[in-house]
Amino acid sequence: MKVLCVADHIDPLVYSTQVKKRFSDVELVLGAGDLPLEYYSFIVSSLNVPLLFVFGNHNLSQLALYQKGGPVDSDYRGLEEGFKEGHGVGAVFLEDRHLRHGKLLVAGLGGSMRYNNGDHQFTEFQMFLRMLRLAPRLWWNRLVHGRYLDILLTHAPPQGIHDKSDRPHQGFKTFLTFMKWFRPRYLIHGHIHLYQLNETRRTTYLKTEVVNCYDHYTLDLPDV
Repeated sequence: MKVLCVADHIDPLVYSTQVKKRFSDVELVLGAGDLPLEYYSFIVSSLNVPLLFVFGNHNLSQLALYQKGGPVDSDYRGLEEGFKEGHGVGAVFLEDRHLRHGKLLVAGLGGSMRYNNGDHQFTEFQMFLRMLRLAPRLWWNRLVHGRYLDILLTHAPPQGIHDKSDRPHQGFKTFLTFMKWFRPRYLIHGHIHLYQLNETRRTTYLKTEVVNCYDHYTLDLPDV
């Protein structure tokens, strides 16, 4: 399965009349945050494939719609129904949720480290609690599917992997714990902008491949 991952910046290679030809073999899109929902809508309508996303710490004008009790959250009924009905942009909100796409097991934890008390910023402890709320379903996956998770989609990176020293761009230690406990095949994040071709995009931590999908990045996933 080929997966298109996007984050942080509207990439002219994606936002193009050639997008369908360029990404014709993509079967799933993952949005790692800080992108306008209209961009997701363009991708979905152009490629006609499911798109799962989390919010970052910018482009949050529609965040309230997706938070608990909001009209989109209240109408949430799973991947197929969410994609079919559109929810305004044709994408499915993945934060604090687990979904199964075919055989692929995916979960999401968006947001950044708290640095100025803005929207969708979290302390380390808050992110740890969010992880714990996902844990029962992940243990169920282990019993039923023989593994906890294939992909964890985040906005921020793990602590010490692709992150920066300044508070807004520090990664979460919780994600290191997540990878140790639940061993996802991939952790896909955004938030850290890449400006040079030789900057690091992929790093292996334990049994997890950590991928920075700033702009866009395609993954070829072997059969699960």
